[in-house]
Amino acid sequence: MGNAIELNARPSADFDLKLAETRALLRRAAAAYAPVKQASSLGAEDVVITHLINSLELDIPVFVLETGMLHPQTLALLERTRATSRAPVQVYQPVNETVIQFVGREGKDAMYKSIELRKACCHIRKMEPLERALAGQRAWITGLRKEQSQARADVPLIDTSDEGKTGRVKLNPLAAWTWGDVWHYISTNGVDYNPLHDEFFPSIGCAPCTRAISLGEDFRAGRWWWEADMEGGAAKECGLHVKNNEPQEKVAA
Repeated sequence: MGNAIELNARPSADFDLKLAETRALLRRAAAAYAPVKQASSLGAEDVVITHLINSLELDIPVFVLETGMLHPQTLALLERTRATSRAPVQVYQPVNETVIQFVGREGKDAMYKSIELRKACCHIRKMEPLERALAGQRAWITGLRKEQSQARADVPLIDTSDEGKTGRVKLNPLAAWTWGDVWHYISTNGVDYNPLHDEFFPSIGCAPCTRAISLGEDFRAGRWWWEADMEGGAAKECGLHVKNNEPQEKVAA
């Protein structure tokens, strides 16, 4: 079947314009939104952004939420990234005592028992560390794309919807990129990526909560797949990102 590059590296006709827009937004982020960090799950989109930050020599740190449940392939990529990245790569972990108490009370497979317990696990392992990672920041950079899911179809380049509440702006430099654009960039620039992508994992999270997808399935069908049988199981978000209805702001390349 071939690897992820062979299967997916098909740029859109206006890829060069999208790349110029992305570079412009990242430069603007470093100049006008500091202090700012990139949130990286070490998925395909995020390794592209980290590569751009490094190639543009921007002073934008990268952070990874090491939940304690990541795949070995993801952890290995994290170590390679820390060893090679010009930008500092920060690692945030959940509070160990909180994890121990949760697992002791609910069991190590609590996420499968109910949506509420899955979200509680996500809060402990992702949401609380995220708040520590973003403390004092004016903005953060994500790999969200419109194409990823119906819930993300209106992702803007610059999302100010939470600014009044958190004081932070969310920047989504790949919002308009296609999956083919992402892999075209990875291919042409020799970007190191998670080998799970070669095994049909387009979206990679914690190991117990991620599976490979089949041809024709939604990009995020492999996340929390068992919730399809639960009330409200259509939601494919952990809480790090919510649907945004703010208008998109254009960035001049």
